Amino acid sequence: MKKQVLFIHSAGPQGGKQGSSPLIAYLQKSLSEDYHLSCPAMPNPENPSYASWKAILKEKLSELNGNVVLIGHSLGGSVLLKFLSEEACDLSISGLFVMGSPYWGLDKEWFNREFELSNDFSSRVSQITQIYLYQSRNDDVVPFSHFEHYEYKLPHAKTRVFENYGHLFQNDLPELVLDIESTR
Repeated sequence: MKKQVLFIHSAGPQGGKQGSSPLIAYLQKSLSEDYHLSCPAMPNPENPSYASWKAILKEKLSELNGNVVLIGHSLGGSVLLKFLSEEACDLSISGLFVMGSPYWGLDKEWFNREFELSNDFSSRVSQITQIYLYQSRNDDVVPFSHFEHYEYKLPHAKTRVFENYGHLFQNDLPELVLDIESTR
C-alpha cells in the first residue's frame, strides 16, 4: 500500500506557477511510486476562512488511513497546526512538514484571530514525533521571525533553513523529498 501524503496549499492564487503549484508539481515528479500525493483545492484561497479550510481538511483526513505524511505550505501549515492542536485526529502521522508558515498574532501585521494558535498548541501536537519546519531567509512574504517563533515553540522539530528558495520554494527541493522518505 502506498504511503499517503496530504498537501495543504498556501493562500492566494494557485494556478499555473502561482502559490503552491510549483512545489506540488515538484513533489509529484520527485516522490517515488511508494507515495500517493493528494492536494485538495482549498476553498476561496484569495480570501480564506479557517472554518471553510477546516471543513475540507477534516473531510480529507477522514479519507486517509495508516501512516500519513502531512505537508502545509504557508497558510496551509498554519491551518494544519491549528487543526491538529484543536481537533481529535486518530491518524498515525509519521511526519508533519510546515513550510514558510506565518505565526498568526506574532505581530500586528500578522494579526488574524481566526488563524491564531492557542498558547499551548505545541503540547497538543507533541505526539507527532517528526515535525519539520522549513523557511528561506529570502522569503519576502513571511518574516523569518515567524520561523524562529515556531522553532522556539516546537523545540523537538527538525529545522531546515535555506538562503534562496523564497516563499514559494520554486527551485528543486531535494531536502524535502529526502525528509519525507525518511519518515517511513
